[in-house]
Amino acid sequence: MSDELQPEENQDELLTVADVLDGEFLSDAERERDEFKDALQRLQADFENYRKRVARTAEDVTVRASAEVVNKLLPVIDVLDLAQAHYATANSAEIDSPETKALVQARSLLLETLVKEGLVRIDEVGAAFDPHLHDAVAHVEGEGEQVIDDVMRAGYQWKGTVLRPAMVRVKG
Repeated sequence: MSDELQPEENQDELLTVADVLDGEFLSDAERERDEFKDALQRLQADFENYRKRVARTAEDVTVRASAEVVNKLLPVIDVLDLAQAHYATANSAEIDSPETKALVQARSLLLETLVKEGLVRIDEVGAAFDPHLHDAVAHVEGEGEQVIDDVMRAGYQWKGTVLRPAMVRVKG
């Protein structure tokens, strides 16, 4: 029976040692938990950055691919512009013909569709000359700042990127 009394006496000492061990174990567990939490937060941030980067890359590829298609359509638009300019100076019988009306409608429909998707036409006479938007192929003397005097071939921007600068005559 003396053995039974000993554990009760040592029990206070065991609790004290257990408390100390629990405190150390608890602080180790808390530290490990904090490390895992930090690692998880970094992993989540890395994944979010990856997701955004993939979305940007996909958007860039889509814009570049569509710009290539639009760039291939620019000669078609140029021909339609020339045909419309020709019919604008033609006699009234040619202007009222069904072919002329169909041509004008086709040009308008093509341009309206592309404009809705992000095409911007650069062809404003009187606008300030911008070497990023305009290709000056002729110059006329004048006073003041350089402005567009005549547009020989329209330029185009696709979603903020210049596909082709406008071919212009500059005055000033």
